[in-house]
Amino acid sequence: MIGLFLDALLLKAGYNAALVAVGAALLGIAGGSGGTFLFLRKRSLVSDATAHATLPGVGIAFMVMVAFGGDGRNLLGLLAGSAISAGLGLLAVEWIASRTRLAEDAAIGAVLSVFFGFGIVLLTIIQTMSSGYQAGLESFLLGSTAGMLFQDAVVIAAGGALAVAFVLIFRRPMTLVAFDAEFAAASGIDVRRMDLAMMGLVMAVTVIGLKLVGLILVVAMLIIPPATARLWTERTDRVILIAGIVGGLSGYMGAALSASAPGLPTGPIIVLIGFAIFCASLLFAPGRGVLAALFRHRRFQLRVHRRQGLLALARGEAIYDPLTLAVLHREGLMRQDAVATDKGRAAAAKMLLDERRWALARQLYQDDEVSGRYDGLTPIETVLTRDEIAEIDRRIGPPAAVA
Repeated sequence: MIGLFLDALLLKAGYNAALVAVGAALLGIAGGSGGTFLFLRKRSLVSDATAHATLPGVGIAFMVMVAFGGDGRNLLGLLAGSAISAGLGLLAVEWIASRTRLAEDAAIGAVLSVFFGFGIVLLTIIQTMSSGYQAGLESFLLGSTAGMLFQDAVVIAAGGALAVAFVLIFRRPMTLVAFDAEFAAASGIDVRRMDLAMMGLVMAVTVIGLKLVGLILVVAMLIIPPATARLWTERTDRVILIAGIVGGLSGYMGAALSASAPGLPTGPIIVLIGFAIFCASLLFAPGRGVLAALFRHRRFQLRVHRRQGLLALARGEAIYDPLTLAVLHREGLMRQDAVATDKGRAAAAKMLLDERRWALARQLYQDDEVSGRYDGLTPIETVLTRDEIAEIDRRIGPPAAVA
């Protein structure tokens, strides 16, 4: 199993499997980076409506191709039908949201349920047709590469490459619109056209990924990578880059794992790998990760106990809290017999002086720049200038000694 997986990762599991892996990686890059624009625009659920709206197009395209004597399973024809259907779904969402009093989420829910229900009805009818029994259209729900032909893999790889190229070409105006639509409009960018370009990109990724991931799971390729990337950085350009990397890595590893174990479905494996990367990021991301948040909370807690302990030393009060005592002992501010060291007395005097400085500063400078930054932990030297502090010290007199 491990050997087969390594062969698949190194593109040695066969030409068709290698092409599927490359196509899945390109699709993941396009889905992750393209989905970032909707993520920043807070319109991620539009991709869900787009995905579910493709199903009627798949069924109608199959019927039309069979009616004209063609192969109803031709991937290009099925993708063309799903693209038309998805486009109609997007137009329906836009029309309902702009022409009625319904909010966009209600429009998405209505379009999603109606189109998906209509698609299921069409698939049921197709199953009763003599030519539709072996059509395998149910693979478009969850994705499947088991019966994928060489030309199907070429279509997916080429479509993924074109979607990646589109992101590279239009990333700057789409980023500006996604981040600040009003500023983009003031800069001369046609916001509506860029919105349509974002929707078109999402629709393209959705349609291309139908055979590989399925319409139910393709939404995950558009949402999970941007959500993962947002945990790692605050900068928009880096979110797009990291989302593309996460999506590409998920697609590539999922396709390789599916190729090494034919019994495992490709689409769910891709989504699960993406979710695993998201979970790891949620735990270990340095800025927004859970462990980083716990570390910041612990550091803040220790700083609070240090401050309270020093103030207690300065005022001659007894200290009973075990954590406060541990902090003072660890920093050499207090001996084991609860007597302050020279270092502790100096730190306590400085802490008491800063408390008096802050009290007078908030009276003298009654604005948010000063009073809003007082939390008992922020050094006053980072807020006021030396001359301002010197004036405060002149008013409050000499510092009190700590016994």
